[in-house]
Amino acid sequence: MDSAELGRRLKSARLSKKMTQSDVVGSFITRNMLSQIESGTATPSMKTLEYLSGVLEVPMDELFSEYSCYGSEQKSFAVLQNAKTLLKEQKYAELTALEVQSEQIEDELHALRSIAYLEMARSLAKSSQAENLQAAVIYARKAAKEAGIGLYANETRAAQANQLLTHIAQHLSSYYSQLAAGDATETG
Repeated sequence: MDSAELGRRLKSARLSKKMTQSDVVGSFITRNMLSQIESGTATPSMKTLEYLSGVLEVPMDELFSEYSCYGSEQKSFAVLQNAKTLLKEQKYAELTALEVQSEQIEDELHALRSIAYLEMARSLAKSSQAENLQAAVIYARKAAKEAGIGLYANETRAAQANQLLTHIAQHLSSYYSQLAAGDATETG
C-alpha cells in the first residue's frame, strides 16, 4: 500500500465517523495537511499517524497493514505502541514480557523495559518481606542492564538502578542480621 491508500483509509475512517476535516485536526495539524494526507500527496509522520489513529479510533495496525513505506516493521511498530501504552498505564510486568525481533525498535524497547524494571524494583524495595526484596534486586539488575543497551542507553537510569541495589542490599543485610540475632536468642 502506498501513501494514497493510507490517505483513502484515513478519509474513509473520518467519513464513517461523520467528522469533517476540521473536527479531526484540532490544534495538532492543519486542515490543509490532513487534506494532503488524505489525497496521498503528503506522507504523515509517525506522531501524526498516532494522533489520527486516536482521533478516528482506528487501531494503528489497521492503518499500517501493508503500508509499504514502513515495510515489514508494521507488527514491530504495533508492539512499540503497545509498550508505550503499557508504560503509561503502569503495567510494567506486561511491558517487560513483550518480545519482538526487530532491530528497528530494539533500542526503544530496551529503554522502555529499563524504566519498567526500575519501577517494579522501586515498588518491591518498599516491602519488608525478604522475597519481595530479592525480587527487587533481580528487577534492579535487569533495569541497569537494559539501561545500558542501545542507542537510548541511559547512564542516569543505570545509576539509579545501582543505587537502588545498594539500598536493597543494606535493607536485606539488616533483615538477615535481625533474623540471625533472633535465631541466636531463641537457641540460647
